[in-house]
Amino acid sequence: MAIKKSLIIILYCLFIFNCTKTDPVTGEKVIIDPNPVNRAAETRDKGGGIFGDINKLGKSANTFDFASSNPLWRATLKTLEFLPLINADYSGGVVIYDWYSDNINSTEQIKISVKFLNNEIRSDSIQIIAHKKNCNENERCVVSKLESSFSNQIRESILNEARYLKIEEAKKEKK
Repeated sequence: MAIKKSLIIILYCLFIFNCTKTDPVTGEKVIIDPNPVNRAAETRDKGGGIFGDINKLGKSANTFDFASSNPLWRATLKTLEFLPLINADYSGGVVIYDWYSDNINSTEQIKISVKFLNNEIRSDSIQIIAHKKNCNENERCVVSKLESSFSNQIRESILNEARYLKIEEAKKEKK
């Protein structure tokens, strides 16, 4: 009898703990309602579902708000704002910066391009391509691709800024 009660308590605890998950952005616990009708109503109210919010399709079919709503895009522009910008094509998901040197008379310059592969805040959502240009006195220049560690540092800076922006956005929505 005691074993049966212990087993019921263990199963009950497992059921309770499986009804929560952790938000990957904020790290907060999110309680999942076990009632499927309530979950469906909540998703419907958020504008989700298989086809998204169908009511918005006719109204804003030609509106593209990637730049203002995507935290990765905003974090990239904010993190690399010191670099001279050549092209920012948010419909194509590419940001290209011009050659940059922190010293006026430097013979060494860098150039960075950012490709957005996904809208989610993950390390595989953006690709950073960095090049280095070394010029000698005769203005002969050699361009080479920088090590992946440099690109990884930039990616991590952008992702950290994007996470911060997403958390701040979530805090504003809760108020």
